[in-house]
Amino acid sequence: MVQEKKDIRALSKEQLRDFFVAQGDHAYRGNQVYEWLWQKSAHSFEGMTNLSKDTRELLNKNFVINHISVDQMQRSADGTIKNAVKLHDSLVVESVLIPTETRTTACVSSQVGCSLDCRFCATSRLKRMRNLNPDEIYDQVVVIDKQSRLYFGRPLSNIVFMGMGEPLMNYNNVLKAIEKITSKEGLGMSPKRITVSTSGVPKMIKKMADEEVRFNLAVSLHSAIDEVRTGIMPFNETFPLKDLREALQYWYAKTKNRITYEYVVWKDINDTQKDVDALVKFCRFAPSKVNLIEYNPIDDGEFSQASDEALQLYQETLQDNGIVVTVRRSRGKDIDAACGQLANKS
Repeated sequence: MVQEKKDIRALSKEQLRDFFVAQGDHAYRGNQVYEWLWQKSAHSFEGMTNLSKDTRELLNKNFVINHISVDQMQRSADGTIKNAVKLHDSLVVESVLIPTETRTTACVSSQVGCSLDCRFCATSRLKRMRNLNPDEIYDQVVVIDKQSRLYFGRPLSNIVFMGMGEPLMNYNNVLKAIEKITSKEGLGMSPKRITVSTSGVPKMIKKMADEEVRFNLAVSLHSAIDEVRTGIMPFNETFPLKDLREALQYWYAKTKNRITYEYVVWKDINDTQKDVDALVKFCRFAPSKVNLIEYNPIDDGEFSQASDEALQLYQETLQDNGIVVTVRRSRGKDIDAACGQLANKS
């Protein structure tokens, strides 16, 4: 019976060191391999040129490096790049490079499909197949960093977990990926340049606060009225606004980090003064900012963008109440790369 090879990137540096000691080699050999795997993003043992041929053969005999590949890349008229990312088991997720004049942002996926059921999001219509491993999340960032350097002449500056999946339903792997991305032994990016966006899983928000994470938190809110939110995000029945608010209060008390609310305004759903007033009230318990996001249709016409007047009502009311508000115009709509559109339609 052939023994199945283990994915070497599932091992810690200490486990790699132990492996080499058990083989009668030096522990520092594990450090060398670890550097190749993470800092240099090696996808084969043959490319680890400072290791002897015997060592590379030993690694090849015992391990594999499961890595992603870009199955298809699309470029939008506005410069946005969407990648169809093939995983080692041939499942596909999507990631996006979003360029502006001053930054390039990687929008990465954390699940194949999604665990939740937001009615306005194309990804939620896909069955959740599995969680992504830390290395699969890490690899998306590596790929987009290379694309940023190649097409825009500068390194990747920001990362948002706003691709396919609910990051807090893949909590451990997302945090392990961020740990590698921010480590000096990985990509060395600042955690302040990373935002994890959640639809709101109260228990996991509290867990993040307890673990004193240093990245930013964004909450996909879309309504501060329970009945309305449940209508568009049915899981709100399980995680109602009262529980979400309590968790966010706990987050702010622990981290002192401002909360960002992502908020789409739809025609005849959440575009009234009552909706605006509820949002203002919800924002008051902790320092926050609101990103009003342009809606991106997903074919069936159930949801449609609110009027400019409704958006202006939100903007003016929030500003009058001292709440920072930004209107985010979507990018990459022509290649289905905008917020809520990721559904493996490449």
